[in-house]
Amino acid sequence: MSHRNEQIASTIQRAVQAVISRGLNDPRVRGLVSVTKVLVDDDLSKATIYISVLPSERGALTMHGLRAAAKRIRRDVGNVIRLRHTPRLIFRLDDSIKRQSELEQTLKE
Repeated sequence: MSHRNEQIASTIQRAVQAVISRGLNDPRVRGLVSVTKVLVDDDLSKATIYISVLPSERGALTMHGLRAAAKRIRRDVGNVIRLRHTPRLIFRLDDSIKRQSELEQTLKE
């Protein structure tokens, strides 16, 4: 990833986290929701946003709510980044924290 794409990914990460922190008017998006990573395509057409959700049982429900609000989030991100076209936002559940916790639990046993 080029330096410019890394900067754009970082800006998108902060902007999406700010939108989620301010709160979406969607009861499905509750709990501790964090943006763990953002990957932007080379042509800036899409940005894949990895989300961590605690409690992990709410992951699927939260992802459904975020995907439903993707257009609004994209508009808000577009107000922050100065690009001709705002990348399409694709949300993915990042379960690496859950897997790490399970691995630590297994090692303790």
